[in-house]
Amino acid sequence: MTKEEQYDASSITVLEGLQAVRERPSMYIGDTQTNGLHQLVYEVVDNSVDEALAGHCSEISIFIHEDNSVTVQDNGRGIPVGRHAQESKKQGRDVSAIEVVMTILHAGGKFDKSTYKVSGGLHGVGVSCVNALSEKCDVEVRQNGKVYSIQFSKGKVTHPLKQIGDSKEHGTKVTFKPDPTIFTVLVFDHDLLLKRFRELAFLNKGLTIRFRDERQADSQELVFCYEGGVKSFVEYLNENKTPIFPKPIYIYGSKEGVDGVVDFEVAMQWNTTYSENVYSYVNNISTRMGGTHVSGFSTALTRVLNQYIKTHNLLKSDKMTVQGDDMREGLTAVLSVKVPNPQFEGQTKQKLGNNEVGSLVQQITGEHLAVFLEENPVIARMIVEKAILAAQARDAARRARELTLRKTALDTARLPGKLTDCQEKDPALCELFIVEGDSAGGSAKTGRDRRFQAILPIRGKILNVEKARLEKVLQNQEVGAMIAAFGCGIGQGNFNLEKLRYHKIIIMTDADVDGSHIRTLLLTFFYRHMPALIENGFVYIAQPPLFKVTRKKASRYIHSEKDMDEYLLKLGLSDIQIQLVGHSDTLSKELLEELVKLIRDVEVFILSIEKKSIPFREFLQAKDDTGRLPRFQVKLGEEERLIYSEEEFVEIKLSHETLQRSKHAETLASIPIEEQTVEMQTFRVKGIPFVELYEKKTIDSLKTRLSQFNFTLDQYVIADGKLFDLIDEDGKYHPVYTLKEGIEFLRQNGRKGIEIQRYKGLGEMNADQLCDTTMDPQKRTLLHLTLPDAIAADHTFTMLMGEEVPPRRKFIEQHALSVKNLDI
Repeated sequence: MTKEEQYDASSITVLEGLQAVRERPSMYIGDTQTNGLHQLVYEVVDNSVDEALAGHCSEISIFIHEDNSVTVQDNGRGIPVGRHAQESKKQGRDVSAIEVVMTILHAGGKFDKSTYKVSGGLHGVGVSCVNALSEKCDVEVRQNGKVYSIQFSKGKVTHPLKQIGDSKEHGTKVTFKPDPTIFTVLVFDHDLLLKRFRELAFLNKGLTIRFRDERQADSQELVFCYEGGVKSFVEYLNENKTPIFPKPIYIYGSKEGVDGVVDFEVAMQWNTTYSENVYSYVNNISTRMGGTHVSGFSTALTRVLNQYIKTHNLLKSDKMTVQGDDMREGLTAVLSVKVPNPQFEGQTKQKLGNNEVGSLVQQITGEHLAVFLEENPVIARMIVEKAILAAQARDAARRARELTLRKTALDTARLPGKLTDCQEKDPALCELFIVEGDSAGGSAKTGRDRRFQAILPIRGKILNVEKARLEKVLQNQEVGAMIAAFGCGIGQGNFNLEKLRYHKIIIMTDADVDGSHIRTLLLTFFYRHMPALIENGFVYIAQPPLFKVTRKKASRYIHSEKDMDEYLLKLGLSDIQIQLVGHSDTLSKELLEELVKLIRDVEVFILSIEKKSIPFREFLQAKDDTGRLPRFQVKLGEEERLIYSEEEFVEIKLSHETLQRSKHAETLASIPIEEQTVEMQTFRVKGIPFVELYEKKTIDSLKTRLSQFNFTLDQYVIADGKLFDLIDEDGKYHPVYTLKEGIEFLRQNGRKGIEIQRYKGLGEMNADQLCDTTMDPQKRTLLHLTLPDAIAADHTFTMLMGEEVPPRRKFIEQHALSVKNLDI
């Protein structure tokens, strides 16, 4: 046996300290991409929230800096800085408690119930993982009138703990920058973090969370603080819906559990929709898969409502029963439970396993809800009437379902007539294309690979399921065909993912407005009635090409307007040279490509300005006396003004606030003190309506790049003498006076000798073209649907597809200038 093949005691490697985290980061934070990157922030913030849960912290501030480093600061007790006796003895040197917390796995105060009664991060690997996976991590602690600092790099101490000043404040400040050698994604997602911080503020009543993203120009501090807690959360979730009673029902209770006191709170409110939205949390951790606390709540809700119906004789028919699903139709609820020793199923912590929590939640909900219903008979009857209507609809849906669903996955006799099935029987290998129209369906059937690709054409636009109960959904012919083809059933108690006949369901619609609408209707159906298909990654969207370009008998397909423009410019440059004014030589190939890219970036900038309702020429003419271009457009009353600097903008905001304060004081003075309410006395600033025309760094970069060619931004449209000559393949010179003129010449030159066909619909493609571009697994492009944020998805579907018009109108007004492919 060679030395390389030997396996003995010397082959066993021990990873010291945090080296294990750096070697296998995915074991600790999930992955090294977007989710893992943001998990670093959550781990540090969760530590501060745990201080709040323990009653020692009221404010948390988070900053994303321009270099994508993050600072999290709280006003808690501060990580202990004293000598840690056990670890000092073990290492033979003085080791501070803060160094232990930051460098040793499974170290922290959360394993001691006297320090933290409840906590989200019970694995004890959180902040030490952040330290291990950061190229730089600085910690400041304010404690006992002093400020201490310690610095780390990649999990190791670079500057030991030392006192750097005095302070009357208290708390911990952690600044870290993720290690680029570990993470493949290094840019934090503003919206993703904002969603989590808002969620934490809802779940921790009275906790103030401040968030500022310094990467954004004129970044404003966002402040989240909800005195209503989970009640405010439910109101937020229902803001685009119509509640059947005005204020959410709120229940709070605590009971002694196996490991200590369990606190439970829930806010719930029914609305006029037909979907159930129950969001559950344990120690601020979202439990998307539910668990014993959700089971306990659902059981109590069903039992109490059934008892109320029976006691008050509200069910007229003995044949009908009202089930739990009926009672939860249209329910929006947020459950939050604080458990001293939560047992989660799996590291992802998405399902609670503590059995005693279920019975405690059931007791608390049952006791309080029964009292509420008796004290509020009007609301109780509203809830019961909605549940009875849901039960009637469920019974009708059951009868409709029996006509729609096939009995087993092998019962092909009941497959819809429109379906052209595949030969393969293994669902993991099968694909189903849902195609818009019979014409495209015919091309798809001819061009498919019959071994594993099935085709289901749908005619017209399916029902908008956001506005309909399951009973009506099942009566829709196209929906019925899809349900029968999938084979997995639909609705509570009837859906079985294991019976799904295709593990790739591909939506293939035209690249026009109607196609987008049909795609949206299909996605609404999947999200509301078969969310497991999206959650398990079975839904895809096909990306058919927009253009076919033929040149010298060779064809290629292009999928977007941007790619088409790049292709035309590439062709246009192939036989062109550029000679700048005052230069004897022509530009090199590299400089030529750089100039074209620069002009295209200028066009993107111009488009962003014109989307804000300012023509580019007017924008240039609006320069002030010093030559500055306007930076902001603000509306003061009926007057619109252009602002030229951030300093001027801040001054206007301050003067606007001062004016509002004086008006508020005048109004308050005119009302007798005994008639004034706390709401009246509270002053709230109303922001100035404004539009930021551009980011300063964007225009500065463009000006710098233009100056390298001795050009200015104005010269895109304003002629000020000749800029350069374009020399074609025949040696002919074409003088150019504006950048716009130059790039349009290149585009026209690129069009010579080519034939461009734009596809408006899939039916315009031949079967072989559709196969080559959209269906062949080796050549096609598919978009994979995921569901990273269920709350945001629910908000969006309700806003765009629901009954309420004002939220949809507001959305259209906000995004009208960004619309593409407007079909008039």
